[in-house]
Order: sequence, then structure tokens, then C-alpha cells
Amino acid sequence: MAQLILMRHGQSMWNASERFTGWVDVPLTPHGIEQAIEAGKAFAEIDINEVHVSALSRARMTALIALAQRTDGRTPIIMHNENPMEKMRTWSKPDPWPEEAIPVYVTTSLNERMYGDLQCQYKEDVKAEHGDDLFLTWRRSLKTPPPNGESLSMCAQRTIPYLETNIIPSLKQGKNVLVAAHGNSLRSIIMSLEKLDTTEVIDLEVPTGTPILFDFDGTDFTRKH
Repeated sequence: MAQLILMRHGQSMWNASERFTGWVDVPLTPHGIEQAIEAGKAFAEIDINEVHVSALSRARMTALIALAQRTDGRTPIIMHNENPMEKMRTWSKPDPWPEEAIPVYVTTSLNERMYGDLQCQYKEDVKAEHGDDLFLTWRRSLKTPPPNGESLSMCAQRTIPYLETNIIPSLKQGKNVLVAAHGNSLRSIIMSLEKLDTTEVIDLEVPTGTPILFDFDGTDFTRKH
């Protein structure tokens, strides 16, 4: 039985100020850092074999801070496989690979949903300009994107192939995997794992800094908490 831990990043500065963030790369707040610390303590006893994070700082910060709470001496090492600089891809990999290392794979496939023209705007301003119904549709619906942005289903077109190609094969090998990402990229993954319908997806909320644990029996996923 393998375990999959899904964790949304801790509170970011724009979570705190109620702005649409999307792909804008903002850091955690002090509260977000505390959330990451507490989350790491919650799963410190699970033997994590590999980690997958988005390319955005708030997700990477959350994963690394959480993993720093381990007491078994395991060390997360970021794998720069998608880095355009050849030196970062090659020189950053330890040789030989330390036994205590946990590989951390960074990918834009797990990035937050791209909010297009809404990025950087205050949510209350968007609601005031466009109305509650359209605001809710842009935020929560499956197939309606904000102007020049991604819908949840468009986001799923990159997250689900990554899940199927890079994460599920590791789980089938019995590895425990941590994924640190974002509200909507994780909503799309949970939508797939739990086979949610359109109504259930609208109501699905992924809180910041809270690990969600799934057991995987080789075929099916079962949420534990």
C-alpha cells in the first residue's frame, strides 16, 4: 500500500490580501510558513520517497519547510530537470546519490491555474465590476475560463497527464509521494482521483497548508483525511 500526500501551499502574501495570484510568483506569509511547519510535523513519520512541486516559490517553500521537520535525517534535493540552464540540470545532481536524499521534482505542470486578466486584481474589485455570478463562474466552474486564462478543465489537461506519467508509476512501485501545489491544480487532481462530477467540483475546497492523505492499493485511491 503506497501513500499519496497532496498539500496546497501555505498562505501566500496574495492569499492574505485577497488577490488573484495564478502564475504570479509570490512568497509565503509568516502564517504560511507556520502552516508549512505544522503540516510537516503531521506527516513527519511517513517515509516519503519522492516529492513533486510546482515551479512557483510558494509551493516549493511549503514543501521544503515541511520536509525540514523530519527527524530521520532525510534531505530534500531539488531536481532541476526543467531548468533551461544546462549547468543547473547537470551540476545540481549529487553523484553518487546520497541514501538519505529525497528527490524533489519541479514542474510547471503542477502550477496554479493561470487567471489571465484577473491576475494581480483584488477579488472584491473583480466581483464589483463583473457581478457575483460571473465571479463565481470564473473561480469555481469546470469549463469557463477567465479572460485570457485557464479553466479548471484546461488546468487538468496538464496536471492529469503529469499525474499519470510521473506520479502514479512511482506509487505502483510502492513509493510514498508528496505533491505540493495549488488550490486549482490540486482540485483537478482530486477531481480525477475521486471521480467527482461537475457539481462536486464546484464545492471542492482545498485549504492552505493542510495535507490530504490518500492510500493507493495499486488501482484505487482512498482518502484517509
